[in-house]
Amino acid sequence: MMLQLRPNCECCNRDLPPDAADAVICSFECTFCAQCASDVLHGVCPNCGGGFVPRPIRPAHLLAKYPASTERVAKPDGCASAA
Repeated sequence: MMLQLRPNCECCNRDLPPDAADAVICSFECTFCAQCASDVLHGVCPNCGGGFVPRPIRPAHLLAKYPASTERVAKPDGCASAA
């Protein structure tokens, strides 16, 4: 099973393309931009309580065969309740 490579930050809804160097994930693939993960969430996933690691970048030549997810996941209030 491949990582989903979700297309956006769950907090600020900023686009995070498959080659985004500042995308981070938790062990459940909750996806955030590095700025929200550090400044708003203080390194703790609001969904599972786990930590974050940099999201791997899928090599461009494999994106056609193994595309990134197009399903956007975003919290209605951003991460205000987690701040």
